[in-house]
Amino acid sequence: MQNFSQNIKILIIATRYLTPKKIFNYIKLTISHYIQIILPVKTRTDKSNFMPYFISVETSNYCNLQCPECPVGINYKHRIKKNTFNFDSYKKLIDEQKSTLFHVILYFQGEPFLHPKLTEMIDYAHKSKIYTSTSTNGQFLTEKITKEIVLSKLDKIIVSIDGSTQEIYETYRVGGSLQKAITGIENIVKWKKELRSITPFIEIQFLVLSTNEHQMSEMKYLAKKLNVNRLTFKTAQLSNFENGNILLPTNDKYSRYKLLKDGKYHIKSNLSNHCWRMWSGAVINCNGDVLPCCFDKSSEHSFGNINNDSLSNNWNNKKASYFRGKILQNRKQFDICRNCTE
Repeated sequence: MQNFSQNIKILIIATRYLTPKKIFNYIKLTISHYIQIILPVKTRTDKSNFMPYFISVETSNYCNLQCPECPVGINYKHRIKKNTFNFDSYKKLIDEQKSTLFHVILYFQGEPFLHPKLTEMIDYAHKSKIYTSTSTNGQFLTEKITKEIVLSKLDKIIVSIDGSTQEIYETYRVGGSLQKAITGIENIVKWKKELRSITPFIEIQFLVLSTNEHQMSEMKYLAKKLNVNRLTFKTAQLSNFENGNILLPTNDKYSRYKLLKDGKYHIKSNLSNHCWRMWSGAVINCNGDVLPCCFDKSSEHSFGNINNDSLSNNWNNKKASYFRGKILQNRKQFDICRNCTE
């Protein structure tokens, strides 16, 4: 009951970020998206002028862990250059978009808390009346940083915990400590109480795999014990899934893939020729490249760069419109879409 009451209060707080201009922009991009859906496929095109209501900012392009299905973790020892998002570029981005932007996600790839000014980024967005969230492996949630998180007015934090014991946890979170993640959550709960703060909303995210699915019940107990707001069991995006993958869970409910008569695994999504994510949100990587969505892990489909032009111009230029138009006509032609659940 206590968490339910807190969740209602957090929802009310979130509505405070709404303004008439933000609502109007959201309505405009929604209408634009659905108009294209109802048109015949061959006549679909994108010539709209709208702005995303949320953006994902890649605060850091590297990580302290080596998770086997994560592009960053896989390339841990082969990263050419570790980088973090330029703070001045970030402030410029927020200043440009704050009239229409509702939500900034301070995460794309890499570990957000490796950015030395993460809490300042949160605070800057909050003062611009923008909802903020981030996702972390929880290894850096010390007493000091968690106090700063609460003081920065972060609205939501996701902590990834993929096992209720260290032995199982580290089979995926290679190099990580389960106890550090647990202690980090305890620190946030403590500072929320001491500073009398409702936020951040704390969510534990459990990536369901063949190695850990037997611990889902134990995770429910742990989440309740830690007094978090939510526990989410998330399906895993796997590479080379067509012929099966050792990490595929046996519980079909928590698998993104299904085995068909051809003997191959296929993604459950029917990949319709439209994508709300392509309209509603933009991703900006560490270098400032504007990407169509979070599935563009290698930044292959950049529309432009915010260091050379505004996000508005990059998001609505010919390259962006052409790409969205192609999605509307044949989404399956793009690799980044063929492993998507949207």
